[in-house]
Amino acid sequence: MTKDRVLIFDTTLRDGEQSPGATMTHEEKLEIAELLDEMGVDIIEAGFPIASEGDFRAVSEIALRAKNATICGLARANYKDIDRCWEAVKGAKSPRIHTFIGTSPLHRAIPNLDMDQMAERIHDTVTHARNLCENVQWSPMDATRTEWDYLCRVVEIAIKAGATTINIPDTVGYTAPAESADLIKRLLKTVPGADDIIFATHCHNDLGMATANALAAVLGGARQIECTINGLGERAGNTALEEVVMALKVRGDIMPYYTGVDTTKIMNISRRVATVSGFPVQFNKAIVGKNAFAHESGIHQDGMLKNAETFEIMRPADVGLSGTSLPLGKHSGRAALRAKLKELGYELADNQLNDIFVRFKDLADRKKEVYDDDLIALIRQNDTVEDHLKLKHLRVVCGTEGPQTADLTLEIDGEDKSVHATGDGPVDSAFNAVKALFKHSARLQLYQVNAVTEGTDAQATVSVRLEEEGRIATGQSADTDTVVASVKAYINALNRLIVRREKTAPGEDVKGVSYKDVN
Repeated sequence: MTKDRVLIFDTTLRDGEQSPGATMTHEEKLEIAELLDEMGVDIIEAGFPIASEGDFRAVSEIALRAKNATICGLARANYKDIDRCWEAVKGAKSPRIHTFIGTSPLHRAIPNLDMDQMAERIHDTVTHARNLCENVQWSPMDATRTEWDYLCRVVEIAIKAGATTINIPDTVGYTAPAESADLIKRLLKTVPGADDIIFATHCHNDLGMATANALAAVLGGARQIECTINGLGERAGNTALEEVVMALKVRGDIMPYYTGVDTTKIMNISRRVATVSGFPVQFNKAIVGKNAFAHESGIHQDGMLKNAETFEIMRPADVGLSGTSLPLGKHSGRAALRAKLKELGYELADNQLNDIFVRFKDLADRKKEVYDDDLIALIRQNDTVEDHLKLKHLRVVCGTEGPQTADLTLEIDGEDKSVHATGDGPVDSAFNAVKALFKHSARLQLYQVNAVTEGTDAQATVSVRLEEEGRIATGQSADTDTVVASVKAYINALNRLIVRREKTAPGEDVKGVSYKDVN
């Protein structure tokens, strides 16, 4: 059976970052782009260059750094957006401009264009993009709710104007698999010139069918899937890269297609995206969830011991995951720690390993056993962010009567400052102490605590999300003391906000850019 190549278009850095609270720093974007490039993603949609100077810089630098992938930027259907996009991506070995406009009745009403006016704009803007770049992708936003005759008309216009890829977005996750396949088939059959270009599919997960719809579109003739790591994205998210790639790998018997993705790198990038975005992966998430390769039922365990294929259709190693969960202890050395982290999908440089090793030893002194999930928690709190604020000392007093109190010492830009504060509970009093020492207007959007492992000595992983004047930052930390972990996470988020204050000049963002609900 001859297999067709399916291109993987990753939009974690653009559509994924649009998830409320998922904004990444410049350095984090560069890191994720490098991981995507290394794992064999064909096209990386690195951002929306017109949205802000920060997005423009990130896309530009990713374009210069990319070794293998095509680097793509997003642009609305106007010359200013397209010119800015080209400026950002033109340094790439393989640049792409992706321009779009909403074509459904609901979306045509936004710019107040009738069908003919919109058709003219599509022709003019795609032509302009093609005059700048040989690789042009065009998307009719909300394609699955666009009238059939009009969709065919504008797709034909875009092809004649020079688009080399036509992306068909299910912007609101409305369609179903049979419809998704049929739509691509009909476009290929109906639209003149359709055989000469690549059709892509971009599915949202509002009804839980994004992966199914993307795979159905491939069966219908699409040869590019737009997706994100962990299914990150607006509302309920996008098609998950790990799901479509592994589905094509495992079910090649009924889907004769292949990708260029190195699947053994999936777990590493999944965990890294979860960390920098502040969006943890649900335990039962397909492919990358904590329980995806876990077996608790006695019948399942017995079957696994006799033959792993009894209850596993993939090997953990196929996605870069160890099949074991063996604890380390305080007597374990650097070599054992490095080997275990490699099994878990993390390959660290020597300086990173040294930092983790120190904290691993500290944790091992406080816990009888250090499990895989404990190590992952240590990795997740190892983000390199400039520490304007550092926790030096914390003492919290709780009682059944009266307010709780916190005595806190922070190092603020090299100077130790202390305070006594009260609050409604230990965490509230500790956070009030931080606010008293470091005045800020950031609003707490999320406070989330999860136990990493079982037992009374389990580490607690705490996520804190702060918002200040439109800037959003997420901090994470883990500790066997939940209050300490909470304060560390809070301080980590504040440090990130400080960095973003310094990097975002007043008036930097372009006003009027509709960044949300794109595609």
